Amino acid sequence: MARALTVRWISGWVAALLAWALVLPAGAQTGKPVYKNSDDIAILGYDTVAYFTEDRAVRGKPEFEFVWNGARWLFAKPEHRDRFSRDPEAYAPKFNGFCTGGMSLGYIQEANPENWRIIKGRLYLGNSHRTLELLEAKPVEVINAADANWPVLSQQDPVVPRPCTTCTK
Repeated sequence: MARALTVRWISGWVAALLAWALVLPAGAQTGKPVYKNSDDIAILGYDTVAYFTEDRAVRGKPEFEFVWNGARWLFAKPEHRDRFSRDPEAYAPKFNGFCTGGMSLGYIQEANPENWRIIKGRLYLGNSHRTLELLEAKPVEVINAADANWPVLSQQDPVVPRPCTTCTK
């Protein structure tokens, strides 16, 4: 009798832990590809929090690293790393750092972290100044088109670098 209760008790804990293990990664990471280099450094090592706090693109430092969504995110300050670690979705660039303009046209392409905009509290990166011009002229259309393409494109292996598709249009 005692053995049956112990086995049932252990089985219950194992089931609870398995359920927790399945839920935790889904909430903590998007599972979508991230724009990163061969060293798994996201968005060429730029500090995603600095766009919001310093209103500029700032390179991060390896000593202030946080691993999220299969990539190493670098930060200029430990406070930025800590802020990101508490809510990565709030600071990570939309489309995981790929070019918003390319995404709107149906392509996954690299972004230049120096070309960026914050629109309605979200960080968008672009490959070129032309992407930024498109985002400023038609933000709703560009973002809606990119949002529509992201579910399909995010399932593909990114082919980076890809030539800038928004530079010549």
